[in-house]
Formats: sequence, C-alpha cells, structure tokens
Amino acid sequence: MLWIHSILLFMLFTGQAGNQVQSQASTNVQIDKLFETWNKTTLPGCALSVMKDGRIIYKRGYGMADLDHDVVITPSSVFHVASMSKQFTAASILLLAQEGKLALDDEVRKYIPELPDFGERITIRHLIHHTSGLRDQWDLLGLAGWRYSLDLITDEDILSVMARQKDLNYRPGDRHLYCNTGYTLLAQIVKRVSGQSFRAFTTARIFEPLGMKNTHFRDDHAEIVKGMAYGYVPSADTFKLSITNFDTVGATSLLTTVEDLVLWDENFYNPRVGGRQLINQMLERGKLNSGETIDYAFGLTHGKYKGLATVDHGGSDAGYRSDLLRFPDQHFSVACLCNLSINPSQLTRQVADIYLAKDLKPEPAKPEEPAAKLTAAQLAAKVGIYYNPDGDVIRRIILQNGSLRALQGVAGTGVELRPLSEAAK
Repeated sequence: MLWIHSILLFMLFTGQAGNQVQSQASTNVQIDKLFETWNKTTLPGCALSVMKDGRIIYKRGYGMADLDHDVVITPSSVFHVASMSKQFTAASILLLAQEGKLALDDEVRKYIPELPDFGERITIRHLIHHTSGLRDQWDLLGLAGWRYSLDLITDEDILSVMARQKDLNYRPGDRHLYCNTGYTLLAQIVKRVSGQSFRAFTTARIFEPLGMKNTHFRDDHAEIVKGMAYGYVPSADTFKLSITNFDTVGATSLLTTVEDLVLWDENFYNPRVGGRQLINQMLERGKLNSGETIDYAFGLTHGKYKGLATVDHGGSDAGYRSDLLRFPDQHFSVACLCNLSINPSQLTRQVADIYLAKDLKPEPAKPEEPAAKLTAAQLAAKVGIYYNPDGDVIRRIILQNGSLRALQGVAGTGVELRPLSEAAK
C-alpha cells in the first residue's frame, strides 16, 4: 500500500506543478499581448520586469533599443528614466541626514548661497516635497532660449538661471507644485556636503551596495554606455532620435535597467541601504503650512489603484518614458521602461490587473466627454505660448501631425490635447 500512496502523492505534486507552469504560461501570453504593438523589429518599445516577494517572476523586452543597428530591447537594456531619478536623490539626502551632516529643515541657502534671498525661508524639506515655491528649471531655460534635448544643459546653467530669479511662485510651504529645480538643488547639496560628485556618491552609497551594476547617474552627455536604449519620437512614417543632452543630475539623468530596479524595490521591504529608518522617511508624506498632508513623499507618490495602496513614480524626458509601480501590501511591483512616447504608467497598471485580479476592485466607469472636430484652421489658431498665473505655469501649444500638443515650458514632447468644444479657448 505504501507504494500506491507514494504514486498518488507524486501524481498530486506533479499535477500541481504542471498547473502552475500552465498558469504562468497563460499569464505570460496575456502580458505579451499588452505589448504586442511594439514587439516588432521596426519600432522602439519597452523593457518590463514583474516583481513578487523580492524576485523577478517575469521579464521581457519588446521592440528595438537601437534602430540604426537593429539592436533589440532586452531586460538588460539601459534606459534613461527621467524623473524616476528623484527617489534616489531623496534617499541620498536622507543618508547624509542620518550621519548628521545636514538636517531636513536646514535652509537651502546654507549650502547654495548663490540662490537669491527671496525674503522667505526655503528648506531642504520644501525641495523634497515640491513645496518650495521655486520656478521650474525647464520653464526658465526654455524661456531663456535653450532648445530642450538639443542644446547642452548643465548644472551650472540651471544654477545660473536660478541666481537671476527675483521672486517665487508662492510662499514656501503654502502649495505643492511639482518642481524639477528642487531636485537639481538637492543633488548639489549632496555634492557639496559629501565632497563627492553626485554620481560618485550614489554609486558608492546606493547602487554598489545593492548590486545595481548597470545603474548610475549620467553626468557626461558624451559618455559611452554599453547596452543603451536610445529614445525616439515619431516622424512621418518613421522615427527620429530623441535623446537627452544633459550634464545635470538629481531631477533626472538616472540610467538603469528593469533588472536592477528589483534590487532597489526590495530595499523597501528588506532594507540593506539606510535601514528601516530611511525607508520610513522615504514614505513620509509632505505637509503644507495649512496642515494639509499631500500624497508626495520623498521622490515617491502615494496613491490608490482599484482599492489597493500604491507607491509610484514615473518619468518623461525626450523620447524616454518610465514607471515603477509598487503595491506594498502585496509585495508586488512592476517596472516598465520605454524609448518612445508610450504610456508606461498605463501599462504597469494593466500588468497589475492580470497578476492581482483577485485583489483589485473594479473602478466605476468615468463618462468621457465626446471630442469635438476642429478644422485645420481652428487648430492652427490655438498654437502659441500660454501662461497660467495660478502656479506660474507655462505651456507651449504646438500643432503636430494634425493634433495639438502641450509642452512643458517651451520644451519636451508634451502630451496630446483632446478638443472638447469648437469654441474651446
């Protein structure tokens, strides 16, 4: 009877294993279906990693990293991840604070005296939570004549334009208004306090300890980077290169892979860099002067998706798009890095829909207002530079491929606008 029992157990376990393999294969097919549009040898695309309990359970590349030389995207492809960089900048500040080398409520001018005295006290904490009132560097550089991703932009350029500002958008702490300038200044503070370049500091204190071998802050636009995925934008029936021309770090310029990001992601569960204190602070939401708590933490945004808590930050520069979406209670994350104006935030959530289907709650459908049909002349009449005094926001509206697009300042690839009325102004 013992041998019969053993055979039954063997059949049970092998049957379960077979079902698991079949289930994973079915899931992989669903994931690949999401990316099939870009899974071609003629298109840029994305790299994907799906993370569960500290390991990658699926990874894949879709499309091409280099159209000139027919190089495909793989999970090891290196991408510029734009504003996803900010969480690493915030972590660097916290590492120095742990050592007593600075305090979050120190005034920024203590470390960057060339920043004008606006008559208000701007602290490091204000920079972290985007509540400083400073004007955004990309808006200012664009207005000063820099051509985004064509002209070289350096830290010195940003400091120079900031040194000439006469006023703030609002009193520090009164509002939350996303501001890249703050994170460029944070990287400068790390550099001046540590005595190292920001790249050297982050490599030694974050990336090397975590084993992120294909990750660094790029502070030399002419550097050769092996395995680099190049950014692209559509151009008629083909594509053109759209890469960053930056020697500025902190707000942007991190290079990484979807494979390396699992090592950083797991540090939020089992911290090897900074300990539990750093992780708790990284997740600490900002607070306004009114006492209102905002969703923005330390280079990370708290949110909800179909009933589940999320921690997230994406990025967009030139032809690059990125998103790292974490579901902390499920120990589940998705990283999606793209080299075309694809929406990775939508894709990471669609991946979550598949893996977390049992945990997610359906969201009520939002009625969509029908789009209006505008003539070519009506569209052309709306082209120009628009200024919103509420927050000092500047947007340039351009006409591209028959559609209006809104650019930040006078830079970037922007977002497509959808006309809701023929009379819309």
